[in-house]
Amino acid sequence: MYARLFPAISWLKGYNFSMLRLDALAGLTVALVLIPQSMAYAQLAGLPVYYGLYASFLPPMVAALFGSSRQLATGPVAVVSLMSAASLAPLASAGSSEFIAYSILLALIIGAFQFSLGVLKLGLVVNFLSHPVVNGFTNAAALIIASSQLAKFFGVEVDNAPHHYQTMIMVAQAALDFTHLPTLLFGLGALALMFTLRKINRRIPDVLLAVTLATLISYFTGYSDNRTVTLAELPTTQVAEMVVRYNNRQGELVEQSRLRAELGAQIDHLQRELDRDRGERLELVALKNRHNLVNAAIEETGGEIRDLRSHLRKLRFTAVEQNGRLLYHAGDDRVAGAADSGQIWRLKVGSGALDLEELTMMGGGAVVGTIPRGLPPFAVPKLSLDAIVKLVPMAVIISLLGFMEAIAIAKAIAAKTGQRLDPNQELIGQGLANMTGALSSSFAVSGSFSRSAVNFQAGGVTGMSSVVTSLVVLLTLLFLTPLLYHLPQAVLAAVIVMAVIGLLNISGFIHAWKAQWYDGAISILTFLVTLAAAPHLETGIMVGVVLSMGVFLYKSMRPVVATLSLHEDKVLKSAEHYRLQGCRHIAVIRFDGPLFFANASYLDEQVAKYREQRPDLRYIILEASGINDMDASGEEVLALLVERLRAAGIGFAISSAKGAVLAVLERTHLLNKIGWENFYPDSKSAVENLVHKIHQHSDLPEGGCKSCPLTQYLPLEGGKGSDNRRNTKVKED
Repeated sequence: MYARLFPAISWLKGYNFSMLRLDALAGLTVALVLIPQSMAYAQLAGLPVYYGLYASFLPPMVAALFGSSRQLATGPVAVVSLMSAASLAPLASAGSSEFIAYSILLALIIGAFQFSLGVLKLGLVVNFLSHPVVNGFTNAAALIIASSQLAKFFGVEVDNAPHHYQTMIMVAQAALDFTHLPTLLFGLGALALMFTLRKINRRIPDVLLAVTLATLISYFTGYSDNRTVTLAELPTTQVAEMVVRYNNRQGELVEQSRLRAELGAQIDHLQRELDRDRGERLELVALKNRHNLVNAAIEETGGEIRDLRSHLRKLRFTAVEQNGRLLYHAGDDRVAGAADSGQIWRLKVGSGALDLEELTMMGGGAVVGTIPRGLPPFAVPKLSLDAIVKLVPMAVIISLLGFMEAIAIAKAIAAKTGQRLDPNQELIGQGLANMTGALSSSFAVSGSFSRSAVNFQAGGVTGMSSVVTSLVVLLTLLFLTPLLYHLPQAVLAAVIVMAVIGLLNISGFIHAWKAQWYDGAISILTFLVTLAAAPHLETGIMVGVVLSMGVFLYKSMRPVVATLSLHEDKVLKSAEHYRLQGCRHIAVIRFDGPLFFANASYLDEQVAKYREQRPDLRYIILEASGINDMDASGEEVLALLVERLRAAGIGFAISSAKGAVLAVLERTHLLNKIGWENFYPDSKSAVENLVHKIHQHSDLPEGGCKSCPLTQYLPLEGGKGSDNRRNTKVKED
């Protein structure tokens, strides 16, 4: 019982110093990769970088102590971070306090769902996400993630458009207008360094070395050159007016949003308490009309704010000394004859209003900046029924996708170590990791493929390595955050791009297509829909799941129904597939699949087709080895089929029936109707008995078959046995 509640007991028994030494080294190695990666993934999730460290503190330890895998490294991962940001984008602006609160609440919901699935032992629910769907989605997500970092490579900033491809067009336009070359060099240099080190030896901490070197270069070269100025130091009249108008519109938007929230609350209250009184109905209609008008006003104001923000970001300033102080002139608007350094300055414009007394002029590139030192805030996320209802659909998808990624990694490592995995226990571990993380200001986490591989290759033998990783992150939060101030944002973007390269798997499409063409088609369609619908990533997954379920239902409604004849290896096989002759008087029909309401009529249709094709048919043997189950509809169709065959003077027998099928036939008394004498343990005994009996009947032409295809190997002309499968395309129906 204790081992079930606390799985770590299984590896704590017999734990020794030698194992601790291996785990400590592996845990430290993973932490050195995790710290820069987590900050990068926090940005991908739309959060300040230090939230990545918060997500790397408790979740790795909790997942290791309560999961079943000993090497799975849990923490922020690319796909889950991207999906978290995409699901929250319609609810709040990235990086805002509301967005952060939603991210933490989403992690709590994800954890609760995963934990519930594990406790209820419903881990098999992840099978709804088929491999082709996951492959298509993951490849699309990798491209979306990589392209989303281009703005940081070029040192530009744009607003997110309704569709990802529109955002990328705006990034390209902004990059053509202005590219900060030092930023581009930092990003490309970090990519080249990590790629080279990984080629030399995958055990080299390429991420750590790239981050350390870039931070040192940034510090000593003064890469980040920001200055705080007032509006008075921007003497260009048009610029000052634009900044003031931008702030005014931001104030209007805040007031409009507050009014919309109030109207929404009033509408919800009235709808809950609505009675038949006409006056209340009219009041509700009036409130809804006001709500629609406010929505339209918010859309108009937001559009104007986006235009102003775009213009302000495009402005290039030159610092000119006048009367003993620096003034920042836009474009060619400067005092004649005044000298300047030639350095280009840009106005930093975020998503909110600007402080007119503390405007930031950027003369260099963007760095991580100040990271709060100390433990993350510990608090229960604010629970709101409306927010939970909005987040649950995406939380379910993220939960399943994140767990699929984690369990796939755990299985791959378990295959090498020989340890036993329990998917339901792993769900409990991942769920507790997300819930505990939410209490310590973490966003959604999952198992990481790259860091789990690092953990395994570094010699980690138990979950203690993840405990060490969490302790190293704790020390970083307490003492080492100032060292990260000068880390260039472009390098974090390079870390993300390098990580998601491993998610690209083009061969997965080819493999799925070779297995079944429709699996390949589903994978490709999921890929294309995910790309087209981004940032609404759930659309791609839902389309893939619907297509997979559609194929499953179609195949269930039309299972393989084949007539059998004797193959050259003396076994009855599909006559259509192996190009074998069939007996004119006896048909051995194999039905591959459960006989239930969705496909029962299909069996009847196929038997009718065989009767039309063989006018001399005297007996039908239903080879039932492929029928695993039968419901009332299947039993009813089978009973009617037996009646029609016997009315037409055609005999009926069943061979190789399984216990579950015989139980149904016995309970419904159809077994007695068919007759025990017409049941055979296998198709061989049925054929031997019936061929002898049917072919002795005098009413058959020439006394029956002289050479029966059920007892002798008789291939059709132009085809021979197994060789014919390579030379002739025949669909097994």
